[in-house]
Amino acid sequence: MAPKAKKSKASSVAAAPSDERKGNSTSINWPTMEPVMVADDLAFEAQLPDQILTVKLWTAALCKSYRSFLATLPLVTTPGRPKRGEATRVNDRFQVDDENFAAKLWSQTALQELVMNPVIDGVQLGDTEKRDLWGGDVLGLNSNIRIYRYSKGQFFDQHYDDSNNVSFPSASSPNAQPAKTTWTLLLYLSSPATGCQGGATIFHPEPSSKRQAAPEPIVAELEVGLALLHRHGKECLLHEGQEVTDGEKWVIRTDLCVKR
Repeated sequence: MAPKAKKSKASSVAAAPSDERKGNSTSINWPTMEPVMVADDLAFEAQLPDQILTVKLWTAALCKSYRSFLATLPLVTTPGRPKRGEATRVNDRFQVDDENFAAKLWSQTALQELVMNPVIDGVQLGDTEKRDLWGGDVLGLNSNIRIYRYSKGQFFDQHYDDSNNVSFPSASSPNAQPAKTTWTLLLYLSSPATGCQGGATIFHPEPSSKRQAAPEPIVAELEVGLALLHRHGKECLLHEGQEVTDGEKWVIRTDLCVKR
């Protein structure tokens, strides 16, 4: 499993650059999240059971609206030379701590219903199965919102995503709840249909034993409006963002939070 890989490959495989620093505090007038897709028409597809899930979450029209808006934000190009022990990532990015946006992405789309009442490949999960899948009792989405734009020649080298302890706002208490992140959420806003070539997210599963060959990589191709969820922390798979060869790849990134 991934923890074993992290230990045995520590000298050759880097961690993702930390995204848990305090984000921009500037107030952002995000576009509305309309038109929306109805939860009753959606269900997760398992690209790898209990590890990688996808669902078409946003409409093409909504993605187009957000691509135009996000291009107006003050994105900053990451340095080409990473810190020691971190994977090379070359892209333009913007980061903000925004509880309201995280709450809207959670509750004003089909995401909350899909996560809280998961149907995966046609199978409805029970309470215990749901808790095991998400790594605990789900609270919602991390307020640490990250915007990524990958232009031609930009990429994210092989890495693991860490789990982080966070404070989650509570509706019933003035004090935030202790929480932790368990799954990465990537929302793709572009694809070959918008002129983006390359940029797929590629996962590298490990063999079940040293005697077996490594399984074939799992390639999550870009699709406008596709949400990809994958486990991170100790159970994270080695993965990478393939180089973009033409156009622009736009991604909204956050994390699923559970009680700690």
